[in-house]
Amino acid sequence: MTEHGRSWTEGTALGKGRLEGKVAVVTGAGGGFGEGIARLFAAEGAKVGVLDLRADAAAAVAGSIGDSAIALAADVTDAAQMQAAVDAVVERFGAPDIFVNNAGWTHRNKPMMEVTEEEFDRVYAINVKSIFLMSRIIVPMMRAKGGGSIVNIGSVAGIRPRPGLTWYNSTKGAVNILSQSMAVELAPDRIRVNAICPVMGETGLLEAFMGVPDTPENRARFIATIPMGRMSRPEDIARATLYLASDDAEFITGVLLPVDGGRTI
Repeated sequence: MTEHGRSWTEGTALGKGRLEGKVAVVTGAGGGFGEGIARLFAAEGAKVGVLDLRADAAAAVAGSIGDSAIALAADVTDAAQMQAAVDAVVERFGAPDIFVNNAGWTHRNKPMMEVTEEEFDRVYAINVKSIFLMSRIIVPMMRAKGGGSIVNIGSVAGIRPRPGLTWYNSTKGAVNILSQSMAVELAPDRIRVNAICPVMGETGLLEAFMGVPDTPENRARFIATIPMGRMSRPEDIARATLYLASDDAEFITGVLLPVDGGRTI
């Protein structure tokens, strides 16, 4: 993927990258949005913890990035695994300056009464409880460092919900409001907390979001609801996350930033 003759993951053309000297952890970074974020962060000078439930996917992404990345295999719903993963980052690179809560899951698009209790519990554990667990690990470290940046990947589903994803929508509503509440509470510690709210994207969860086979015709139905005429892509989310994570946004906290091609207008 190129822009004006260079890859969108090449980083700053002149001088230091925007994340030079920073340590970041990105969850769900074995593919999709998370992979895009991890790659761009590394290109902009950060040391990156590539965390994913799938050890092979984390290893593949980190290996392709090189020495500035470390692969972390962990379940974001397991406090002990998350603590071990963050400890590995600290040992290799130092305490994180940036943490991106990107890992997410959805139940399949279907009537709310057909979602099972197991599916409900899982979507809340991955999308919401994971942020609770992360905060207990990372906030004390950021306080000790004198500040930091947390970016939660919410969704336009928490702003303009679609039918068929009721319980998923509610998790993203929780992510959006808890990001704002965290921002207020942690501001005195110079810890900024913001949320990115993507529209439906070209990721592995696409078919579950649609609830129908991923065909050109079915994609067209959903794309028709996005004014700019396409779904979100990893580079869209990565660029927005880079801005909020970087010192360029040092006075920005509590923002819910739709990256949605106009979907929420």
